[in-house]
Amino acid sequence: MAAKWVGRCPDCGTWGTVNEVAVLSTVHGAAVRRAVAPASPAVPISSIDPGATRHFHTGISELDRVLGGGLVPGSVTLLAGDPGVGKSTLLLEVAHRWAETGRRALYLSGEESAGQIRLRAERTGCSHDEVFLAAESDLQTALGHIEAVQPSLVVVDSVQTMSTAEVDGVTGGVTQVRAVTTALTMAAKTTGVAMLLVGHVTKDGAIAGPRSLEHLVDVVLHFEGDRASALRMVRGVKNRFGAADEVGCFLLHDNGIECVADPSGLFLDQRPAPVPGTAVTVTLDGKRPLIGEVQALIGSASTGSPRRAVSGIDSSRAAMITAVLEKRAHLSVGSYDIYLSTVGGMRLTDPSSDLAVALAIASAYADIPMPATAVAIGEVGLAGDLRRVTGMDRRLSEAARLGFTSAIVPPGVKDGPAGLRLLNADNIGGALRVLREIADNKG
Repeated sequence: MAAKWVGRCPDCGTWGTVNEVAVLSTVHGAAVRRAVAPASPAVPISSIDPGATRHFHTGISELDRVLGGGLVPGSVTLLAGDPGVGKSTLLLEVAHRWAETGRRALYLSGEESAGQIRLRAERTGCSHDEVFLAAESDLQTALGHIEAVQPSLVVVDSVQTMSTAEVDGVTGGVTQVRAVTTALTMAAKTTGVAMLLVGHVTKDGAIAGPRSLEHLVDVVLHFEGDRASALRMVRGVKNRFGAADEVGCFLLHDNGIECVADPSGLFLDQRPAPVPGTAVTVTLDGKRPLIGEVQALIGSASTGSPRRAVSGIDSSRAAMITAVLEKRAHLSVGSYDIYLSTVGGMRLTDPSSDLAVALAIASAYADIPMPATAVAIGEVGLAGDLRRVTGMDRRLSEAARLGFTSAIVPPGVKDGPAGLRLLNADNIGGALRVLREIADNKG
């Protein structure tokens, strides 16, 4: 740095390489920057029309439930899920229902040809003249399709297969995915088109690509399902236009996908009479109460390390409940092989299912069947105490709606819906006594 012009660089000795650079004036060490007039002035929040973010129904009730009422013009929604779970089938159904209302939809596929999508449309009954297809993986060409078709809904399947020549990096890489998502988001905001993006996931279940991808979009949905089951769930992770903890249930068939408005029956085992080792609980998936059944089987006593096989329940929590039963309820179950499972592929991660797991194990150990008209809701502590869980009113209302007549609940739960008898238990020992009483009285 020199205070005045010099023709020759004092360091390398080269002539004509020293350039003059203006230095910003500073006040107390901070650079002084001039204010720039904004393109649009700030306005009072009360003067903004809330109708600009009105939801438009997709025609699929369970998806509208998760979205908060439907798709908002100019919004960008990211739907991520495992390969083959049914993302393309669901979004093709969305495009078809959208076109049936007289609106135009554009389906951009970077993974399949237009012929393949046409075959799926024929199989699922999603052929409509207002659904336009284009097999395209170049971003600029895809934006050209949007400008030419003038749709109100655009489906991009998938964002990881799109690429642009304006930035470096391989297709699906961090740089490419960020650039493509930014361009598509800008197109949605400027044209008012509702944009649906399909996203890939890693083997750990996280959305592939940069973490900023989830910050760029307005709504993030996870599409979940087990290949061994037809049940599929769309779970809200982020939603700028509604609640972010809603869950939608679907059934995937060969001829398409259908909504399941009342999925509780899918998680109950149908049998003519109750058998030992089963207990029913009510879990909350987001804001949605779901009935779930826990099944337990006590094997033979093991001389070595007893076996613990768990499906649909957290294994560490099941081990904790087993220890509580042995220490606090004095049931010698620790030396036996224990097998735990849920019905219908349901996953019980809510602590409210602790009491049902404990009663199922105790029922299998004592060979006492729990009545089919009773549910158990509550968290089990290490001291053997029972604790209340959130959303108890919704859980009890769902149990009463499905015909259950009694509920074993923690202390402090006093008010229940009509027709549902509340049986309070202070601890796990009290819950086992209540179980024996209702078993003797047949519920």
